[in-house]
Amino acid sequence: MKLPLYPKSQQSGSSTYINLNVIIFFMIGFFIRKSFYDLWDNMFRIVLLNLGFIALAAIPILVPRLISLFIDSQALEIIFVALGILLCSVYLSTASYTIKSISDYGSFGFSDFIRNIKKAWSAGLVMGFFVFLLFIILFVVMPFYMGFESILGLVLGAVVFWTMVFGLLSCQYYFSVCARLINQTDSDGTPINDKTLSGRNLIKAFKKCMLVLLDNSGFSFFLMLHNIVVLLISVVLAFLFPGPAGILLYADEALRLRLLKYDWLEANPDADRRKIPWDALLIEEREKTGTRTFKNFIFPWKD
Repeated sequence: MKLPLYPKSQQSGSSTYINLNVIIFFMIGFFIRKSFYDLWDNMFRIVLLNLGFIALAAIPILVPRLISLFIDSQALEIIFVALGILLCSVYLSTASYTIKSISDYGSFGFSDFIRNIKKAWSAGLVMGFFVFLLFIILFVVMPFYMGFESILGLVLGAVVFWTMVFGLLSCQYYFSVCARLINQTDSDGTPINDKTLSGRNLIKAFKKCMLVLLDNSGFSFFLMLHNIVVLLISVVLAFLFPGPAGILLYADEALRLRLLKYDWLEANPDADRRKIPWDALLIEEREKTGTRTFKNFIFPWKD
């Protein structure tokens, strides 16, 4: 079905465009509501995924400290930090591939997670190297430049800092982009759903992340701030809920909704991309998501 170019409202007998800011806030409000519903409905699965991540996170956080008590080897500590970061990243990549089904109004089981490891491990390793690079930048490169105590050092430090911010804003979509937009194909172009991503496809994933950021900069800043708040709430709840898995779900929900915009723009190539009719695009999504009362959350079986 081809949606209208722009939804209109009737005021005083004349047609006027709906205020764009209202439409944008409408989309953000729906994103928060749907994400929360999906998070609540799958709380047990989210907690289990977070428990797995917490167990793996002990490798880069606790193991180096234990090693330092018995062996005075900084190199060995760095190796375990790097290994732990890579393992955690592969785990998060696999979780993102698995959580995608929740955003699509489905569910998943343990077998789905195991099956997704084969598809997600390469994307996870690449992100693990990226995180380790950020670690080096924060604790080695930035202090080095700031130690110059000159205008040159300040400028170089500022360039590194804002480059890192751009990378963080872009890469918040990375796992979801790999799971949703990057497909491995065989020689005749047929999708292969059970194989890992190639190096070329991983490069495409980073490019798509940057394009999504540049085309949705305001929403990307909102998503980053939103996820920081979710992270702070997770600290209070010992990262069990919403935790890393919850943040992955929010990122996937965000990308999934943005893709509705691109589907509409593809169907309406002459449309103004600054005027997206979110109220029309989300009609089917609103019907699937529905609304709930506080009683529905606490006693869902009484619906």
